[in-house]
Amino acid sequence: MLSKKSVLGIAIGLVGVILGTFFLIQDLMSNVHEVNDVVDMGKSDIFSFDAEQHYHEFLNVTGNSFHVTLKTPKDGLQVDRDFTKNVSFDWYSLFNGKHFINITNTGGSILYVTGKLQAVTNPLIFTSHLIVISSGVLIIGISAAFSIRRPKGF
Repeated sequence: MLSKKSVLGIAIGLVGVILGTFFLIQDLMSNVHEVNDVVDMGKSDIFSFDAEQHYHEFLNVTGNSFHVTLKTPKDGLQVDRDFTKNVSFDWYSLFNGKHFINITNTGGSILYVTGKLQAVTNPLIFTSHLIVISSGVLIIGISAAFSIRRPKGF
């Protein structure tokens, strides 16, 4: 027969395993980041991310006037210009590495930045999900062991 503390421990462990697994799967499936930003006058919007070769990137900027600095690895797309009204960038990464985009609002109106940026996920986030899953399994194991043979003091 399971005690109340054992059932509570198993339930907490199951919640940890379920949430860790859900967010791990979600993190593995989604590496496309939807961009939908508004940039006030005189402010900047900066994107810095790692992308692998053949990843598709799309960015659209709409506003009065703005400056765009876009740098991709090696001989890829390199932009450092002023634009007015609207500009769209649609490119595929030629090399693995860091992409840097800085959009500065230089006009008298708000900028609208939209697009999809495909990036490599951070390995630390992956590891943190595994730690949560492992902790849940450990809590379940300890709670189940307590129900079989209760140690002294519990």
